[in-house]
Amino acid sequence: MTIRQKTNTVAVGSVLVGSQHPVVVQSMTDTDTADIDKTVNQIAQLHSAGSEIVRVTVNTSEAAAAVPRIKEALAKKNVECPIVGDFHFNGHRLLKEHPECAENLDKYRINPGNVGRGSKKDSQFSSIIEYACKYDKPVRIGANWGSLDQDQLSRLMDENALRNQPLSNNALVREALILSAMSSAEIAETIGLAHDKIIVSCKVSDVQELITVYRELSSRSNYPLHLGLTEAGMGSKGIVSSSAALAVLLQEGIGDTVRISLTPQPGGQREEEVYVAQELLQTMGIRAFTPLVISCPGCGRTSSDFFQILAQEIQTFLRKEMSIWKKKFKGVEDMKVAVMGCVVNGPGESKNANIGISLPGSGENPVAPVYVDGVRVKTLKGDAIAQEFEDIVNEYVRETYGS
Repeated sequence: MTIRQKTNTVAVGSVLVGSQHPVVVQSMTDTDTADIDKTVNQIAQLHSAGSEIVRVTVNTSEAAAAVPRIKEALAKKNVECPIVGDFHFNGHRLLKEHPECAENLDKYRINPGNVGRGSKKDSQFSSIIEYACKYDKPVRIGANWGSLDQDQLSRLMDENALRNQPLSNNALVREALILSAMSSAEIAETIGLAHDKIIVSCKVSDVQELITVYRELSSRSNYPLHLGLTEAGMGSKGIVSSSAALAVLLQEGIGDTVRISLTPQPGGQREEEVYVAQELLQTMGIRAFTPLVISCPGCGRTSSDFFQILAQEIQTFLRKEMSIWKKKFKGVEDMKVAVMGCVVNGPGESKNANIGISLPGSGENPVAPVYVDGVRVKTLKGDAIAQEFEDIVNEYVRETYGS
């Protein structure tokens, strides 16, 4: 069992982040925040998919003015989801001009590399922190190697040149990233922000670098850590690289909240990043969100696509029903469902699942035994196998988790 490293607890709205609280899944909208209807709808969709915190871009006066109306519209929809304001470059000004935005957001996100340059940096950073103190809001101080504080990086480079054994370029950038986040957090505390109001992140787009950075970061403080491989990419590349990096850290007990920063497919679902985060945590045994489908990859025995279609239908069915089940049936998220394609491993895997169906393979009439808690209870035949199996699953959920 993974043992979480000890951190403070930070309350983001009604969601608790850090300490021994569950690792939190979050996501971010890609709508124009000033478009209230689109933003509200996407937040609701992300929250329904399982995102426990949603971040929105606050980059213009129009976006800042929209925040209170977005919160109001979400409340009317009974969507209780903490909203984070993502600030770059002009956050100090927007919070000053739109105090209702400052009050309605559940958390602020600041990038130390984009808060200001030169003599303006400290005052603009301080201004945002002062608003966080005034409205009792937590802050994520999130450094990113794509937008490092250049003044700090230049200073470290000068110091490094004087070392007897200079750091490598990669090590220097890592140190600059960590110092940017940590020194900003320390300054925020001197301004008056409570220690348990700070979450920290240091994001990079390289798997090994991310692992190295977060191991070092976790050893230097007890701030809750937000994990994410920035600019992870599209499709399988983004999923694999994010999973490879975050799985290592989560297994070591590092990380209190996660986001999978996928590039969406054209016209694809924004919710995919939420599903990936959930499945990563669930397959590692850290949290459970929705019943998992165990299905085989197929081989020459399963050249028909019947079992593939059935597996897809069952996965879609489980996600759809989960929005209802989670309110009525405690523990249903731990249920395992097997959809197997032939007689080689099918019966065994089906017996090991809570509910399993084992199809006969290619070239044979669809005759599929169904197993419930290891016992064969029924054999399904004909064209309505999918619907009949879904009915069996529904009955099992009611009888097993209804109490």
